[in-house]
Amino acid sequence: MDKDYKDQAYFISFCIEQYKNEKGLTGEEAMQLFNKYNVLDYLYEHFDVLHTQSKQWLLADIDEYINIRKNEEQ
Repeated sequence: MDKDYKDQAYFISFCIEQYKNEKGLTGEEAMQLFNKYNVLDYLYEHFDVLHTQSKQWLLADIDEYINIRKNEEQ
């Protein structure tokens, strides 16, 4: 497993863990939400920029991303 892949996997798992803790979700609930709105793809595709941001900024960005996807459903 190359270093870039490990870094991305660690970052994505960090985001999932922080998001679930912030929102009071179980891991399964967080993953259902992330899968429904393709958050994992977003985090992976924009890793280069996102991994440099603070935890608070990341959580707000994930919320914004999810809300945009929810509004697109309507």
